[in-house]
Amino acid sequence: MASPFVQKAEKIEPRVVELTLAHSPDSDDAFMFYALATKKLGARDISFTHRLEDIETLNRKALDGVYDVTAISFHAYPYLEDKYVLLPSGASFGERYGPVVVSQARWNSSSLKGKRVAVPGKMTTAYLALQLYEPEVDAVMTPFDQILDAVDRGVVDAGVVIHEGQLTYSGTGLRKVLDLGEWWYQQTNLPLPLGGNVIRRSLDNYTQRTVAGLLKKSIQYSLHHREEALSYAQQFSRGLDATTADRFVSMYVNDWTLDYGPRGRSAVQELLDRGYQKGILPKAVTAEYVE
Repeated sequence: MASPFVQKAEKIEPRVVELTLAHSPDSDDAFMFYALATKKLGARDISFTHRLEDIETLNRKALDGVYDVTAISFHAYPYLEDKYVLLPSGASFGERYGPVVVSQARWNSSSLKGKRVAVPGKMTTAYLALQLYEPEVDAVMTPFDQILDAVDRGVVDAGVVIHEGQLTYSGTGLRKVLDLGEWWYQQTNLPLPLGGNVIRRSLDNYTQRTVAGLLKKSIQYSLHHREEALSYAQQFSRGLDATTADRFVSMYVNDWTLDYGPRGRSAVQELLDRGYQKGILPKAVTAEYVE
């Protein structure tokens, strides 16, 4: 006969790990994170709090390890690789396109030496690529959304435009001096790696791998439900019409974003190696990924 003093086993709820997830308020990132942000998918034991900030702010906060998962520029990776490891999905690559140098004048690309050039942040890959192309520019740090205006007003001689500005600069009357993604391809036969997503090294391997899987599923969901994901992303497109927003998202959310692949990883390492060899990056590093 069972003892009347035996207590019923207490139900134990699974522990939920709450993580901060930070990315840029841009249409391509919004498209990528759509399924996670709108809770189309998730994990029972992981919860995300989303934070939206411009990429240079994210780079600087990553130096202090502010967020658990964050977008970064690859330029910033050597400065924070002791705190973070790359996720194998979510990167932006430019296949023969990338940040564009624009000016009012009809220059050729050899005219940049000594010129005042607005760049969207000290740790952006756009600035690293510009330095690799022409180390002797007078760089003027300028918020990315003010660069076209600074060039138009003559505050600077030229500017490096990123995000939607790569598609809209011609509407302002400015002229292309150089596409840094095309130049990089001519030098390396590789796509230009611009930014990726990283996760804290201090998190356990299960959490790292689960987050990696969720990010990949989120990208896949948007690619498979393109119309609804684009509709969500367009609110972050800073005035682009639907067709141009779709074009911009296609540039930076594609097969490269699902998985770097060997060529993508080679491109990242080539960028880091060249940056170190030219004395721009502080140390030689090998890119590491959650596997």
